[in-house]
Amino acid sequence: MNGYGENAEALTEQYESVAFADVHRDVLHLFPSRPSRILDIGAGTGRDAAALSVLGHKVTAVEPTAELRGAGMRIHAATPIRWIDDGLPELAEVRSQGGRYDVVLLTAVWMHLDDDQRGIAMPHIAGLLTPNGRVIMSLRHGPVPAGRTMYEVSAAETIDLAASVGLRCIHRNDREDMLGRGDVSWSFVGLEAR
Repeated sequence: MNGYGENAEALTEQYESVAFADVHRDVLHLFPSRPSRILDIGAGTGRDAAALSVLGHKVTAVEPTAELRGAGMRIHAATPIRWIDDGLPELAEVRSQGGRYDVVLLTAVWMHLDDDQRGIAMPHIAGLLTPNGRVIMSLRHGPVPAGRTMYEVSAAETIDLAASVGLRCIHRNDREDMLGRGDVSWSFVGLEAR
């Protein structure tokens, strides 16, 4: 992914500086309380995957950037996370393994896909869910950092695309940036397989 490998050291520090519970405070109620199978797509350094694993979930972390995946494997070496080198929109490796997940998590990932890629990715994600499985995602809004590729994507558009593959919206909220950037905001969306 453009701009991530080259900046892995700074990004690792940034990602790990914010706690899972703070990032996901608005959607914590959407995560199962019982031990479940969770797929963290675009896991970065594994902050979320590690927090979920500590809570007793069986977590698979998908990260295409070797530098971030490597950092995550080192930082969270003591935590039982299964790491996979794969990415959107195809998720070819994940899909070839045939597993189903109770939750698919996409934190600050969806805006890296253009319209066509999102159209390819959403049915693949829906196909990975167990019955009543959930997708929890955050969407970034604001200027694109130098050297990275991002696209503007709204919560409404994401919810409509999800509905076209049988996922219904069970949560939506907007909030400020966790790192205090005044020109960046976020939408959180929860989707459920019907």
